[in-house]
Amino acid sequence: MKRTLNYLGVILSVSALVSVVAAQPGTGPRPNRPRPNRPRLDPARQAREAAGQRQTLQIRRQIAELKASHESLTADLKAIHATALKEKATATAESIEKLIAKHQKMYQNELTQLEQREAALAKALQQRAERLERRGRRAPNFELDAFDGRTVSLARYKGRVVVLEWLNPDCPFSKYHHETKSTMADLAKKYQDQEVVWLGINSTNTTSPEANRAFAKQYKVPYPILDDRAGRVGRAYGARTTPHMFVIDKDGLIVYNGAIDSAPMGKLAEGATAINYVDQAIDAALAGRDVPTSATPPYGCSVKYGR
Repeated sequence: MKRTLNYLGVILSVSALVSVVAAQPGTGPRPNRPRPNRPRLDPARQAREAAGQRQTLQIRRQIAELKASHESLTADLKAIHATALKEKATATAESIEKLIAKHQKMYQNELTQLEQREAALAKALQQRAERLERRGRRAPNFELDAFDGRTVSLARYKGRVVVLEWLNPDCPFSKYHHETKSTMADLAKKYQDQEVVWLGINSTNTTSPEANRAFAKQYKVPYPILDDRAGRVGRAYGARTTPHMFVIDKDGLIVYNGAIDSAPMGKLAEGATAINYVDQAIDAALAGRDVPTSATPPYGCSVKYGR
């Protein structure tokens, strides 16, 4: 009987230790799984996919460790239970039976939670992949000089939401959103602390650096205006009007293309409410949701490309 109680003390200590270990991330070697052939992704998307894979492997290791420790502990408890019965230690046998039942319940609850976490993660990763398939084309990369002397490269902002605004200081539609209403500046400031980059682009072939610098100073434009007088970037994106807006998500995909809002020059149909499409798109892109409206007809002056 004394031997039985000693065994029981050892097993209870092991049980407590196993429960702590099972709750921690696995530390054993990772399985060497073959990698499927996939198209080359940008670094930000690769990092997110790798993080998802690591989380999945971690949960699977926890499940494997939990099952192994449960099987080992249960076997030891059953062996002690058999010894107690053989020695006719009825009270001890009953205590061990209760301990086995309690451990089984705890094990089943923890296993269920881990399996639910694995299923939820798999579903989230699948939904993310489906959203990427549904979203628009990849944003063409570019590097342009700003009229204030800076050089701006789109590649620098991978992993962030980027807004492109085609503008022209001589266009009344551009002026409306900077002079009559500070639509663009207000929206850029709204998201400036949320990893959102706003860039103005002028593809007007006859514009001058002086005109753009004066425009930015007069209307306190809080972002750079890029010099695309050659029209290379405007044509690559298919910019048609000033303004013409593009929202690029963290994966480098164009998730919105079109007008800034549903009220050209502030005009709305009777009873209608103005919708800021770019505001909606930025909010959705930051949250990883599908953009409510992915494309609208842009309104404004036509972009004055050179020949």
